[in-house]
Amino acid sequence: MSYAIFKTGGKQYRAATGEILTVEKLPGEKGSAVEFTDVLAVGEGADIKAGKLAGARVTGEIVDQFKGDKVIAYKYRRRKGYHRTVGHRQKLTRVKITEIAL
Repeated sequence: MSYAIFKTGGKQYRAATGEILTVEKLPGEKGSAVEFTDVLAVGEGADIKAGKLAGARVTGEIVDQFKGDKVIAYKYRRRKGYHRTVGHRQKLTRVKITEIAL
């Protein structure tokens, strides 16, 4: 299959075989295999199969576990002397797509 659209971590991703995607943190070590079974669509060129596809899966390999860029949230109330800065770094996983099976 040429490409697939799957869901993980509350987001949807379009993946092709050999592509490297950055998704929200997945359990597992570097080099271990992951499988996404929540496949929404599979397509090759103009031929697309959409909907909840039973038995469809996207398989990948964890390339890296890392932290993303710092995100800063700044709260401010004018004329009240109130300001607050908070931030965090999201934990992410790089996955190399190895197989798309229908």
